[in-house]
Amino acid sequence: MTGPRPTGTEFALVAAVVSGFAVFTNGLAIQRFDDATVYTTAKNLIAGAVVLAALVVHRRTAMGPDAGLPPGAVPRLAVVAVVGGAVPFVLFFEGLARATSTNAAFIHKTLVIWVALGAWAVLRERVTAMHVGAIALLVAGQTIVTGRPPTSGGTGELMILGATLLWALEVLVVKRLLPTVPAHAAAAARMAGGAVLLVVWLGVRGGLSELVTLAPRQWAWLLLTGSTLSIFVLTWYTALSLAPAVDVTSILVLGAVITGLLNTGFRGVPLTIDSTGYVLLAAGAAAIVWTGRNRPLATLSA
Repeated sequence: MTGPRPTGTEFALVAAVVSGFAVFTNGLAIQRFDDATVYTTAKNLIAGAVVLAALVVHRRTAMGPDAGLPPGAVPRLAVVAVVGGAVPFVLFFEGLARATSTNAAFIHKTLVIWVALGAWAVLRERVTAMHVGAIALLVAGQTIVTGRPPTSGGTGELMILGATLLWALEVLVVKRLLPTVPAHAAAAARMAGGAVLLVVWLGVRGGLSELVTLAPRQWAWLLLTGSTLSIFVLTWYTALSLAPAVDVTSILVLGAVITGLLNTGFRGVPLTIDSTGYVLLAAGAAAIVWTGRNRPLATLSA
């Protein structure tokens, strides 16, 4: 006898936990690499391979070996690869090299605002007063945890903002795709297709030699972070296929709490200064979960 199927909210909570762990491990791993773009390219190559393997298994079991994509899906999947798995990664890490980490963290965490606006305007999702209040709590918590809003708008900050806006666009495109394209296929396009484009960019930069000469210890870190990224994308896209984009993206912010707890437990980073921010983040995510569980089924379709 089987139990009830997991909901989009539950998948989003899992994705938030994985995201929090991923941020923590990426912070440790990237210190072992001289070039952030080489690191993210190698990491995304591994994630792409894992997601492709998951897609093959999914096709042979749940979908059947003869299942194909609907007409017109390939161009839209190519857009996902560009705006989700390639260009924003380059912009973010190149911007990170030029901006302060505080500014970068704050700008990236505004993703929930852009997705909420896009979900309301483009997807016609219902954004209630509870959503607005929950997002306000999330933004307030992010401000406390990551520091004050950026005080400068240099090239680095603009590149990170561009990456964040592209990731918001990705959510809207994927949300429109998922009713007809399986989450596994969309995730494979994002990670495998994006990784190929990152390799091309690395070749243009002349960094391919660094990619093929990585040390075994570096590859061990890449296996950890790449596998984690693949799990995140699969659970995130599955959540988007089952729940409104604004709910899923809001719950993902809860990952900051997970990262903070891991930093405290394993690196001794105190939570005393940012404890209020973590409480606000948890409260905002809890409000979104409550809203999602009590939302009428008729409002769940985009």
